[in-house]
Amino acid sequence: MPRLLHLNGPPGIGKSTLAALYTHRHPGTLNLDIDTLHQLVGGWRDPANHTHEVLRPVALSMAATHLRGGRDVVLPQFLGRRAAIEAFEQAAVGEGAEFVEVVLLDDRAGSLERFDRREDDSPWGRHNRRLVADQGGPRFLAEMYDLLLEAVEHRPRAVVVRSEYGAVEETYAALLRALPGEVDPRGR
Repeated sequence: MPRLLHLNGPPGIGKSTLAALYTHRHPGTLNLDIDTLHQLVGGWRDPANHTHEVLRPVALSMAATHLRGGRDVVLPQFLGRRAAIEAFEQAAVGEGAEFVEVVLLDDRAGSLERFDRREDDSPWGRHNRRLVADQGGPRFLAEMYDLLLEAVEHRPRAVVVRSEYGAVEETYAALLRALPGEVDPRGR
């Protein structure tokens, strides 16, 4: 049965890093990193274009199509609203796939610090830092963290995995332990 693995968590927690590692080690899995899709849309830097809102349905369609083909999808995306999480869950279930929700967390202070430590100097990384700063910087990130915790309270099947800064392989091993039927080939 194909699986849609949603890696949720605050910005900078390691979702994209772990998703890339997971897809590298699970050939055929689609790394549906919505942030990478932005640059495919003209005018994506202009907030008035609401590119993220446009791309959410595109991502849902991509996930459903890939799952329909019998292949797994990993979605490294902060989703703080239950309705957004449920939309991806319904897309998976509608295709006869398993939906697994893993929330990567550090404590609040560590999460905020990790966003600042991010070394992503790509056009999206620079754009994302500007957006966060325009929304209030650390205050905005703290609100996102709290919103995520509130959503997790209402998602009893969500599994929380502690994400340690700089401990990519250890966090990846913890992720695999949280997934039904997965075995860490490194024995961790």
